Amino acid sequence: MSALITCKDLALGYETGVAVQGLSFAVHAGDYLCVVGENGSGKSTLIKGLLGLLQPLGGEIRFAGGVTRRQIGYLPQQTPLQKDFPASVLEVVLSGCLGQRGLLPFYSPLDKARAKANMRLLGIDSLTRASYRNLSGGQRQRVLLARALCSAGKLLLLDEPVTGLDPHASDEMYDILEQLNKKQGVTIIMVSHDVAHALRCATQVLHLDETGEVFFGSVAVYRKSALGRLYLRHSQGEGGV
Repeated sequence: MSALITCKDLALGYETGVAVQGLSFAVHAGDYLCVVGENGSGKSTLIKGLLGLLQPLGGEIRFAGGVTRRQIGYLPQQTPLQKDFPASVLEVVLSGCLGQRGLLPFYSPLDKARAKANMRLLGIDSLTRASYRNLSGGQRQRVLLARALCSAGKLLLLDEPVTGLDPHASDEMYDILEQLNKKQGVTIIMVSHDVAHALRCATQVLHLDETGEVFFGSVAVYRKSALGRLYLRHSQGEGGV
């Protein structure tokens, strides 16, 4: 099976220096890849590279299987501006179709049907006319996730999707992502500091370390690796996971 995304000997960075170097991994259809690591390890830089916001300094990023950068559904971390966005839930979700609209000025019946289908899938179809700014944190993340699914139904790139959510809303979000992956066949790449919960759903782990050390492999192997054991203990305290 060919990979949807292949990174080979990838180097990414800025004028101040290289942030990621010699990185090689692949994402296949149906994978649930959890990207972990301390702050400064290059996770945000990798996201920018995958989205095309940062050009490689070396190596390559290849897309296949009908996936292009424009077909990645991206869910960024919530910001104060996003939380106060003055629009209805349906308007926010529909905006995910803009990348596929080209020069067409209006949403098509197919766009509207896709938006409503994704809202039903995420259990927010009753909020169609609600103001986005009045929603709870968990509801807002569902809306933004529905928007990302409208942008691309094959592959989602999520940056800390439970940041700012209470434990109940966080658990609900992880359950939703697991169902999207297992039942809908959506491929997921998720950056997360919440390693204990993330690894319960993930199939693969990419661990970036600020020392330059990298792990890429299955969750089972990661848990047994020296890098994985150290990071899990640090994340969850000496009791581990």
